[in-house]
Amino acid sequence: MAEKDFKKFEKKFYGSTILGEKGQVVIPKEARNDLKLKKGEKLLVFGMRGMITLMKFSEVKKIMSYLEKHLKGLQKIVKQK
Repeated sequence: MAEKDFKKFEKKFYGSTILGEKGQVVIPKEARNDLKLKKGEKLLVFGMRGMITLMKFSEVKKIMSYLEKHLKGLQKIVKQK
């Protein structure tokens, strides 16, 4: 994944949803369409201080590949802080 690929992501609010009896959440149709989510697609779930983030598994692989390619540069930046 090239750096320009990260710049194309647009922040967008898709509305609200309700946690169902079985703990299920419906992702709004516009969000599913924009993010090209398909039935049965694997998503990773992250949580922090009342916030839940869902990420397509395929995108995590791309991000990991990008980070691996830029690891030395990232290490230099982290050491400076």
